[in-house]
Amino acid sequence: MKLLLIDPQNDFCDIAGAALPVQGADSDMRRAAGFLHTAGSAIADVTVTLDTHPTVAIERTTFWIQGNGESVAPFTQITEAEVRSGRYRPRKSSLQTEVLTYLHALEGGGRYRLMVWPVHCVLGTWGHNIHSVLSAQLASWEERTQQGVFKVLKGLNPLTEQYSAVRAEVPRADDPRTHGNPALVDRVRPDGGLLFVAGEAASHCVAATVTDLMEHYTHLRNVVLLRDAMSPVSGFSTQTEAFFARSVAAGARLMTCQEALALLQRSERQ
Repeated sequence: MKLLLIDPQNDFCDIAGAALPVQGADSDMRRAAGFLHTAGSAIADVTVTLDTHPTVAIERTTFWIQGNGESVAPFTQITEAEVRSGRYRPRKSSLQTEVLTYLHALEGGGRYRLMVWPVHCVLGTWGHNIHSVLSAQLASWEERTQQGVFKVLKGLNPLTEQYSAVRAEVPRADDPRTHGNPALVDRVRPDGGLLFVAGEAASHCVAATVTDLMEHYTHLRNVVLLRDAMSPVSGFSTQTEAFFARSVAAGARLMTCQEALALLQRSERQ
């Protein structure tokens, strides 16, 4: 049995000091910690993805400026057409052509438009750290099982967005890390057991990661989404429910942590 925790970081939790709090995430991470505590050594492998960025990147307020020289507010969507018209531009003017090429490819993919987020999950900061209650349970699991939690950094390239831990939204020719992560795909593969998934935010990084993973798997019935251990970014509940519906239609299961623990206990008895 495996557990995949997607971006369970301070900056995404609704706690003091968080840069991009997701309502309900603190409780989500406490439930995920409780799930791991109760499941104990029945969970044979734990993988944690970590959203990991520099301060300045293409999806951040620090990268953009309005045509009139004013700052760009968080949660602004920026399109190729708006950059071409001069409404928005990169602060570093030499990146203008590269940014236009990026936006054209991103919008052509049909999954997202560029969203400008607050600066969050900067490597080495408190916000990048795993939620403290969950972190303590991960340490306890490592001690009980005498093996390490496998941690995956994602989003390191500042010139492409990466919601999914599997690949960037627009892979870059000069960075193999953005093209795919076969080691992650294979490590969390649920064949022969169950893969439990929790994390933040359900509307974005969880949805993108799970969607990409399921393209590689045949035993989707063994993928269990812990719906009370993930929450959407405010205003994206509809997208989250659509993600849940797609996942269930593909064969995955949607459960609370308590329901998943009952399933785990039944599976262990068989």
